[in-house]
Amino acid sequence: MRIQVRRTGGFAGIERQAEVDTSGLPDAAEWRTLADQALTAAPATPVAGVPDGFHYEITVDGRTVHAADPRLTEAQRELVSRVLKEGA
Repeated sequence: MRIQVRRTGGFAGIERQAEVDTSGLPDAAEWRTLADQALTAAPATPVAGVPDGFHYEITVDGRTVHAADPRLTEAQRELVSRVLKEGA
């Protein structure tokens, strides 16, 4: 499974992207569960956030959803954090 995160916005407006390919990882099942939870009920079009907040584009195996601070679910927040950390 390929997970991509694109983060835009924020005070400085710096874009950040990262990607993780979970195939072959020992915790691939955990990644799958987290990704499924993050995609559930997430809109496919950009959502309104707060001024100077981050906007996220989360793509899992070609399916893209959008999220924005402060309205991320706990699963979205954890997935974004893990991908930006491990995919850097």
